Amino acid sequence: MKNARNNELSDRRSAAAEAKAALLNAYRDAKDKAEPTRLAKQAERQAVAAAREERRAERERVKREEVEQAKAAEAERQAAAEAAARADADAREAADKDRIARVIADEAARKAARDLRYANRKARKS
Repeated sequence: MKNARNNELSDRRSAAAEAKAALLNAYRDAKDKAEPTRLAKQAERQAVAAAREERRAERERVKREEVEQAKAAEAERQAAAEAAARADADAREAADKDRIARVIADEAARKAARDLRYANRKARKS
């Protein structure tokens, strides 16, 4: 006979209440013992999160600087290309003006030679 004594309902209820209270006390004791560990882990997680946020902010700052440097380099290259194009256009324009001036001078020299020949021919006829 396993349960030889006579358990009344009130005995069983009080035993259940005592067991429940014992479990609750054991839980509270375990919670109180784990509190410093929990706080330490929580502080460690907060430190890790703060370090992660700092690293992310540093990566973003570096990325922004790289983008700004790339934009500055591109603007510099574009300005250099525009300056080279302007210089090339100016050189071409100067060469065209020089060629036109030479053509005009050659034309004037040919006209002067023709006028001289005409004047010599007139002088020989008269």
